[in-house]
Amino acid sequence: MGIEIGGLLGLLVLIADVWAIVNVVNSNASTGGKVIWVVLILILPLLGLIIWLIAGPRARSSVS
Repeated sequence: MGIEIGGLLGLLVLIADVWAIVNVVNSNASTGGKVIWVVLILILPLLGLIIWLIAGPRARSSVS
């Protein structure tokens, strides 16, 4: 039947987590803050992603 629903959802969470980590690294947060956010996202993939979406640092503005 192809890819299982659980496998597809896991892949989507993985993609979203990678996207979140890239955004954290490109944010204005301090180095320590970035490390904490990345560790949180890696340890708790779904919950960490949700917390980051609500309260995480935002990406740097490209306007100078």
